[in-house]
Amino acid sequence: MDITIHASFLPHDDPDASLAFFRDTLGFEVRNDVGYGGMRWITVGPADQPGTSVVLHPPFADPGVTEDERRTIAEMMAKGTYAMLLLATKDLDGVFARLQAGDAEVVQEPTEQPYGVRDCAFRDPAGNMIRIQERH
Repeated sequence: MDITIHASFLPHDDPDASLAFFRDTLGFEVRNDVGYGGMRWITVGPADQPGTSVVLHPPFADPGVTEDERRTIAEMMAKGTYAMLLLATKDLDGVFARLQAGDAEVVQEPTEQPYGVRDCAFRDPAGNMIRIQERH
């Protein structure tokens, strides 16, 4: 069986701030930026991984989401508990320094975890947790 991860979705509540974070701070390339009905879906990804993308999407675009669900989603995004992305790098300290210099919200500095990985954590402008593990 030949299955790959093509795209994952992260919500945003400010497309320009999310675009700046993923493009300018993380260094991802912009693959698509589509507007419709006053909303934007932005696709970004690492330049050296053209087959893998992150779609930054408006979380309330689904017409099946109720007002109560919208409030819950907004509350969870504000707390950083709605969505998460796990990235990996060979240079955790270098990436951490770049993110810190880019004014990203630091949640955890590079740390050796008891479960065998060294990682750090940030929140993107929408509150999504971005964890970055060191690849060996």
